[in-house]
Amino acid sequence: MPAFQLHHGDCLQVLPTLPDASLDLIVTSPPYNLGIQYRSFDDKASRSDFLDWCQAWAAELKRTLDDKGSFFLNVGASPSNPLLPHQLVIALTDGHNPLFVLQNTFHWIKSITVETRGGDRVSAGHFKPINSPRYVNDCHEYLFHLTKCGNVKLDRRAAGVPYQDKSNIDRWGHSGGIDRRCRGNNWFIPYDTIVSRNKERPHPASFPITLVEQCILLHGKGKETRLLDPFLGIGSSALAAKRQDIAQFTGIELDDYYLSVARSRLEEKPERDLFL
Repeated sequence: MPAFQLHHGDCLQVLPTLPDASLDLIVTSPPYNLGIQYRSFDDKASRSDFLDWCQAWAAELKRTLDDKGSFFLNVGASPSNPLLPHQLVIALTDGHNPLFVLQNTFHWIKSITVETRGGDRVSAGHFKPINSPRYVNDCHEYLFHLTKCGNVKLDRRAAGVPYQDKSNIDRWGHSGGIDRRCRGNNWFIPYDTIVSRNKERPHPASFPITLVEQCILLHGKGKETRLLDPFLGIGSSALAAKRQDIAQFTGIELDDYYLSVARSRLEEKPERDLFL
């Protein structure tokens, strides 16, 4: 079992208490500044104030992250405000003294329709319908992989998938005869179907446990991983740490109710694949 440290408070006050280079992995989804109704956070700052705030906590994340560590930043947008994820990642990676290097960009696909080789169309996943003549339904979010140097090695197969065409196992020399390939940067991870949002997902912004597990596997530290989520919400990243049986998990949450839900979920057996 991981050593859990769950802190109640503002991440800008708690993060300075964490030691330098004490983390291998950070996975988090901060408020998006899109006017989402959180219990204890005003999500309606000006764009410049929001980016300044993000740079402040990101600077603390850089200090606490090992030089070979990975920071996975999940950011969504709205159809009427599509540039926010890009503006945020530029704020963290651009300028004379950038905080991070953008090493990979992943697309968390929540819903998709594909056509099979047999000509069938299959729709899978869930999305929030948009009733607008101007915009299409928004079925994905970004997951930016940030590092200090841009050359952190990953365990691509650990987070990979089997070959669909098994003849490729022998055809490609890099396979080493193993039926496992890199998944790529499109991750289809659908929402879990729930009955009651208030009881099962009492948080207005969510990501799945599986998304965090993918990051743990991809970073490749295995059970030695020391993971931080500075915007813990109701604790799905903590449940991912528990499932993967990593060494240490640190979570920070401003809202006392969300934190209490996170603690309760960690005590539940079995864990359901709910969302943060």
